[in-house]
Amino acid sequence: MSNFAFNNPAFKKQDPRAVATYPGNPAAGQYAPPPPAGQAAAAQQAAVNAQLEGMYSAPSAGSLETNRMSVEDTVWKTAGLFGILLVFAAIGWFFTLGGVAVPRADATSTPAVAMWPWLVGALGGFVLAMVVTFTSRKKVRPALIFAYAAFEGLFVGGISAFFEVLWPGIVLQATLATAAVVAVTLALFASGKVRASAKMTKIVMIAMLGYLVFSLLNVVLMVFNVLPANQMFGLYSAKVAGIPLGLIIGVLVVFLAAYSLVMDFDQIQQGVRNGAPRQYGWLGGFGIMVTVVWLYVEILRMIAIARSN
Repeated sequence: MSNFAFNNPAFKKQDPRAVATYPGNPAAGQYAPPPPAGQAAAAQQAAVNAQLEGMYSAPSAGSLETNRMSVEDTVWKTAGLFGILLVFAAIGWFFTLGGVAVPRADATSTPAVAMWPWLVGALGGFVLAMVVTFTSRKKVRPALIFAYAAFEGLFVGGISAFFEVLWPGIVLQATLATAAVVAVTLALFASGKVRASAKMTKIVMIAMLGYLVFSLLNVVLMVFNVLPANQMFGLYSAKVAGIPLGLIIGVLVVFLAAYSLVMDFDQIQQGVRNGAPRQYGWLGGFGIMVTVVWLYVEILRMIAIARSN
């Protein structure tokens, strides 16, 4: 179990005896026959050697020529998706601060802001994330992933503007912190010092499920006004030994998000090893974007909790 964005056979470890089982492979699930013996084996080996010699003398083929997924092509696709996200984040930011304001009880002390951009972005992003996840097992649809990036941009831009009104400078702090975590995680993974292990992955997934239950419980308690009015972040605002619970949990969640990035990188590499079609690079970018947005929002909330105390 891992990032739901990679819930596809193309990113799973394959039986070494079998042809990769990603959708679109006509030989999926077939086992390679044993090599012939005797003179036939020698003739076949000679033909293979000749073919290899021709391949080595030819220029290197990229993902365009092979139509197969590659790390470099996935990086460019990921950058393109983040480009769409940033454009719509700017739109969400503008309409949150300069759009039609929603009346607020504390409008006299806090500038009124429009909340629809991040609400629309959150709802649209969630729906599209589910659609992309469940439909990609049969076919990858880049247009849906582009739309998801746009909705996530509205959400990120809107909620960032809302937090910036309350705590000026918080967006820059959260952005730099997120970039630092992503850069360190990527550097450690590229150097081979950090890898996803089966045991650690199980522990992380259990912790993530526990955190999901906690988050849903917190939302329910806040919606029904069960918690004190002065706890802006609900249970996160409660203090343990004088320290806000949100900061304690936040450190754990940042670690979970960082390890989720490691799993994302690992599964992208697995997709490349499986020879997945080039279009699966969009799924790789989609998965990384899901994790990075989650990391950014958690860091944004951590800083807000720290500055509100």
